Amino acid sequence: MSQISLTFPDGNARAYPAGVTAAEVAASIAPSLAKNAISASLDGRHIDLQWPIMASGKIAINTMKDSEPALELIRHDLAHIMARAVQELWPDVKVTIGPVRDYGWFYDFDRAEPFTPEDLGAIEARMKQIIAARDPVRTELWDRARALAYYEDRGEPFKVELVNRIPEGEDLRMYWHGDWQDLCRGPHLQHTGQVPADAFKLTHVAGAYWLGDASRPMLQRIYGVAFRNRDDLKAHLTMLEEAAKRDHRKLGREMELFHFQEEAPGMVFWHPNGWSIYRELEAYMRRRLIRADYKEIKTPQVVDRILWEKSGHWEAYRENMFIVEVDEEGAKEKRVNALKPMNCPCHVQVYNQGLKSYRDLPLRLAEFGSCHRYEPSGAMHGLMRVRGFVQDDAHIFCTENQIEAECAGFIGLLSSVYKDLGFEKFDIKLSTRPEVRVGSDEIWDKAEAALKGAIEHLGLPYEVNPGDGAFYGPKLDFKLTDAIGREWQCGTFQCDFNLPQRLEAEYVGEDGAKHMPVMLHRAVLGSFERFIGILIENYSGKLPLWLAPRQVVVASIVSGADDYVHRVVAALREAGLRAEADTRNEKINYKVREHSVGKVPVIMAVGLKEVEERSVSVRRLDRQGSESLGLDQAIQALVAEATPPDLR
Repeated sequence: MSQISLTFPDGNARAYPAGVTAAEVAASIAPSLAKNAISASLDGRHIDLQWPIMASGKIAINTMKDSEPALELIRHDLAHIMARAVQELWPDVKVTIGPVRDYGWFYDFDRAEPFTPEDLGAIEARMKQIIAARDPVRTELWDRARALAYYEDRGEPFKVELVNRIPEGEDLRMYWHGDWQDLCRGPHLQHTGQVPADAFKLTHVAGAYWLGDASRPMLQRIYGVAFRNRDDLKAHLTMLEEAAKRDHRKLGREMELFHFQEEAPGMVFWHPNGWSIYRELEAYMRRRLIRADYKEIKTPQVVDRILWEKSGHWEAYRENMFIVEVDEEGAKEKRVNALKPMNCPCHVQVYNQGLKSYRDLPLRLAEFGSCHRYEPSGAMHGLMRVRGFVQDDAHIFCTENQIEAECAGFIGLLSSVYKDLGFEKFDIKLSTRPEVRVGSDEIWDKAEAALKGAIEHLGLPYEVNPGDGAFYGPKLDFKLTDAIGREWQCGTFQCDFNLPQRLEAEYVGEDGAKHMPVMLHRAVLGSFERFIGILIENYSGKLPLWLAPRQVVVASIVSGADDYVHRVVAALREAGLRAEADTRNEKINYKVREHSVGKVPVIMAVGLKEVEERSVSVRRLDRQGSESLGLDQAIQALVAEATPPDLR
């Protein structure tokens, strides 16, 4: 039997017969490792302990202490255990697919009756019985004919379709958890008892079309979450409860910010309060861009398909574009246009007007660009995922030698903006060249080195995502962390050597010859809609005073103070504050409660005493008690607090 060499993380290598399993490798090192092993990593690929290893490589044995592989296996095994539990409880249910997802998994089922909350409890109980049984997990490779016959005999039409979708010549891997079997790539744990029985929970049921196709059957999708231990599960469930309280859709209704309706799916109807937040955020970003030497432009929303064909978006992005057909007078055919899904091709058109010199670079063109992208109805989620949105978009045209400096400048701008908006922490991921790409290796070397150099020059930590760059260049993605620990990917910085070439962008260099500029795509917030949703949830609706749509409500305690209330409101507005009067014939406690639900940060209560003293009783949102201040003093303090952070 031929020999292979396996190299361990410490650099030592051992010879093994070809076909050795990772379980056997673990046993050859130490009995304790064999007992604790759950899987292995072979040349960076996650593999099952049962799979034969046929070639030399670098290997690491994983245990439950290795968080990433452990969570993948726990969640993947639980998907199978849940499907087994469902079919044991209701044998007529048909199974489909059950992938791992963020924090857990889901599995889609074809069942005539809807699953109920009581059903989820029964499924959880059966899952714990399966885990306690410590049933062995085994795997085999089957050919297509055997797999098809197996699923046809058992009346599993969805599995039959999945088998038929697998390319010819590719082996099919089968897994058994006890006597229950599923088609799966793996890897998996070695027995059901390795799953922590107290660290998972089924959360909810939703509808899902088979393979995401609205013309196919509607299935029932059961979601679950799972972790390595009970404490991690408890912390996650607590976070979910807090997230539900902060849901921007709920707060949007309470604060009267926006709404959606069927006549314009995925398009936001901004109410005065919500539009106030939008305008303040836009004004803030405009000031920051002006100081960073960006030139603001505005480009059309409807553009002929010819431009999208030239840019490559028509071929790559057509299914996500809204098409506009126009009957041009005298034309034999309709003219086909599209609502722009992104701004970059139009920005190149602005750049191309007039001959550019190397002295004009870098040229930073910014646009609060209105874009439209088709999102499936099931994918839309409040402000977080919409069909119509505005990006704080910009494109920097520069030379190759200017990439690093522009990247450093952008990171400085982004970190300052995030801090102003209340986000102290963000992570950076550098995505490098994918297998399918344009441009020479020499250009990719320069671009990747420039991005890497800019991050390191600023002393910022980052992770590398090998092969995850755009086809036209490497990119940086920026993930900010909110008040309850959730991560949101918002900012991005991308190097593009492709679009300038496709759209014939040029500049005259020092040598008098024409050269192609590098195009840097960048955004700080991403879309205004999504970022406002993130802000609402981060602050639980209690926005900083400068962003709050209703900054001050002046409420009368008795009707004799009504005239003074209006004078106070006028003085606040004169000072530039957003203020309103509440002189309704209601008790002051009722008014305070109502405006607190609406997340008004400052409520001024005014009675006869305040009229006489020309003062106000200031109540702060979520603070006990109130503070009596002279009117001028109160206005001065609020004006200072309501000044945007970049103007202080």
